Amino acid sequence: MILTDKRILEEMDKGTIKIVPYNREDLGSNSYDVHLGSTLAKYVDAELDAKKHNRIELFEIPDEGYVLHPHEFYLGVTAEYTETHAHVPFLEGKSSTGRLGIDIHATAGKGDVGFCGNWTLEISVKQPVRIYKGMPIGQLIYFPVEGEIEVRYNQKGNAKYSGQPNKPVESMMWKNKF
Repeated sequence: MILTDKRILEEMDKGTIKIVPYNREDLGSNSYDVHLGSTLAKYVDAELDAKKHNRIELFEIPDEGYVLHPHEFYLGVTAEYTETHAHVPFLEGKSSTGRLGIDIHATAGKGDVGFCGNWTLEISVKQPVRIYKGMPIGQLIYFPVEGEIEVRYNQKGNAKYSGQPNKPVESMMWKNKF
């Protein structure tokens, strides 16, 4: 099951879903549109190492937009800060974004119950495309969970992405033991 617009509003009233800033026009029949924040990032090194803390370089999207290029990997961020305390949030691209050849996540479209923060986007494109801060970039859908949750994501001591800021966050794979 996916929450409908009315159920999303009910959950927001109860405080189990939080979206800031919230705009009623961005609420669809069963999803909420999120927008591209003002900051992008690229990894500094051409070769990344899963056991190493790979550095990123942050930069602001100018008012005239920024052209993304194929074979480049960008980290973006949603303008919206979200909290989800009783549902599993999924972030998917909008069809309009996909029709421009923009992928907004490589593998990480699912959040966890208890995720609190801005969403980091893993952006790649099929051909050069100019993007703008504030443009609709994706949509959040919410799934109810079955059963009680023992530990929410924001309560885990090893939650690497809890409280993400309104800036892209690099991979924290290096914090894993392997």
